[in-house]
Amino acid sequence: MSETKRIYTGPTLIAKGLVARLNEIGINPIERNDHDSSVRAGFTMSIANQTMIFIRKDEFEKAKETIEEFLKEIGDH
Repeated sequence: MSETKRIYTGPTLIAKGLVARLNEIGINPIERNDHDSSVRAGFTMSIANQTMIFIRKDEFEKAKETIEEFLKEIGDH
């Protein structure tokens, strides 16, 4: 994921909220949940209910204000 930037790691429910906000401004982030993937593969080596959100690096400037506003609203910033 060299052309992407991780913008959030945390509870899946909060991550879904951030994804929805980014979708509203035309950005389609990548959601990655290693725990769910490892459970499906038959092993677990990650923390449950943790999702990572990535966006393309060239979209970061457009997303920055939305990300900061969202994190401030949920008290995570």
